[in-house]
Amino acid sequence: RMDLTEEGRYFLERSRQVLEQMNEMEERLSMNRQTPSGRLRINAAAPFMLHAILPWIGEFRRQYPGIELELNTDDLIIDLLEQSTDVAIRIGELADSSLHARNLGCSPVQVLASPAYLEQHGTPQRVEDLASHCLLGFSQPESLNHWPLRHAQGDRFSIRPALIASSGETLRQLALAGEGIVSLSHFMTHEDIRTGRLQVLLSEANNGYRQPIHAVYYRNTQLALRIQCFLDFIQRKLAMYAC
Repeated sequence: RMDLTEEGRYFLERSRQVLEQMNEMEERLSMNRQTPSGRLRINAAAPFMLHAILPWIGEFRRQYPGIELELNTDDLIIDLLEQSTDVAIRIGELADSSLHARNLGCSPVQVLASPAYLEQHGTPQRVEDLASHCLLGFSQPESLNHWPLRHAQGDRFSIRPALIASSGETLRQLALAGEGIVSLSHFMTHEDIRTGRLQVLLSEANNGYRQPIHAVYYRNTQLALRIQCFLDFIQRKLAMYAC
C-alpha cells in the first residue's frame, strides 16, 4: 500500500476542488440555457414584502413570464415544508438550520421621527435626550428594542417603549402619524426619508449596525432555476437601498 506525500495530498485536494467548481459551472450553464417556468412560493415578513418585493413584482413578471408567483407574509419564522414554501426571506441573524441560505445583502438600522413630532417635542441632540421622548418599540423580540446607538454605557441603547407593536409596519405608521421616535431598517423607510416624511436622528451616534438579509430554501434541482432567477433579481434591487 502506497501513501501519498504531503504534496500529493495537496494536489488531490485541489483537484477535487477544481472538479467541484467545474461541475457547479456546468450546472449553472445548463440552467442558463433553460427557460424558467412554474410556480414559486415566496414567504417574507410583511414589511419586507411590502417595501422590498412588491414594488418590483411587475418588472420581475415581465422579465420571467413563465414563473408563477405565490406571495405570502408571516412575521414569525415558518417551517418551509409545513407552509409549502419554496423560499423564505429572513431579516437578522440566522439560527443554525439544515436549510440552504444565501446572503442577499444588509440594511442599515436608523432612528427616525416625523417632522410633525419633532416640531412639537423637539429634536434630540444626544442619545441621553431620548429619555424625555415617546419611544416606539417592538413587543417581541426584545432584541429589536436595543437601538444601534453608541452612548456612555455601550454600543447599544436599550429603550423602554411608551408604545409597543408586534409589526414593524405598524410602528412605521405610528411614526409617520407623529406618535413618537422609532428605530427601523432602511429597506422599509428609504422612501419616507427621501420624501421627508421621516427624518434620521442621531446619525453621529449610530454604531453602523446593518441587518443581514438572507434567503433560505431546500436544495431542489427542479426549483433551482426559479429560485436563482428570483434571488438574483431581488439582490440587485436591494443594493439600491444601501446607504
